[in-house]
Amino acid sequence: MKRLKVGDLVQVISGKEQGKQGRITKILADEERVVVEGLNTVTRHQRPTPRNQEGGKITKEAPIHASNVMPVDPATGKPTRVKVRVGEDGKKTRVGKSGSAIGVG
Repeated sequence: MKRLKVGDLVQVISGKEQGKQGRITKILADEERVVVEGLNTVTRHQRPTPRNQEGGKITKEAPIHASNVMPVDPATGKPTRVKVRVGEDGKKTRVGKSGSAIGVG
């Protein structure tokens, strides 16, 4: 999954969270899924254990399939497809449709 990296701002393009944006916190490459901060939350009921004394309802983010998210172009603020551009120094950078670089840094 070269088009997505941890920390990228992405928009969900299908499913129950369609149209919402968030940052990628984890990538599960072998399953082709990503975990997006604040999206696709699930509630799990846990009984008390020695590690978790209280138990109760626990809310956490569930993975979303990578094909259902698109990186957001920093220039336009809209989801975009990703190209890889090789610079003169040989470094590869991910760029959006508008030509602006995508990524954390």
